[in-house]
Amino acid sequence: MEIFKSLNTSDIIKDFEISDYKRWQDGYYLKLKITLKDNTVLFVREYADNIERNYSFHWQDTDNKLIVRWDNACHHRHIKTYPHHKHIDETVRESFDISLNEVLLYIEQHERI
Repeated sequence: MEIFKSLNTSDIIKDFEISDYKRWQDGYYLKLKITLKDNTVLFVREYADNIERNYSFHWQDTDNKLIVRWDNACHHRHIKTYPHHKHIDETVRESFDISLNEVLLYIEQHERI
C-alpha cells in the first residue's frame, strides 16, 4: 500500500505507530500517529472504499497545539476546494493537499523540519 511506502521512505519521519488498520476487498481504514524529526506529531485517520473517502491529518506541535489540520468533512461549503480544506490557527483555507504524501510534502516544504 502506498501509504506504508511513504512512512518508510520519508526523510521527515522519525517514528510512527499504527493504532488501527483494517483492509477489505474494496477499501481500508487506517489510524496512525507519526512523530516527525522535530518532535511534532501528525495524526492520520483515513477511510476509503470504492464509494467514499474520509480523511483527517492533524499536525500539532510539541505543546499539543494545532499547526494545521487537513480534512474533507462536509462543511465549509464556501471554500473553493470543498469539501477539502485545512485549518490554520482560527482560519479555514482551501486545500489541495488531500493525501498523506501531499501533507508530508507540505510539511517538508513549509515548516520547520
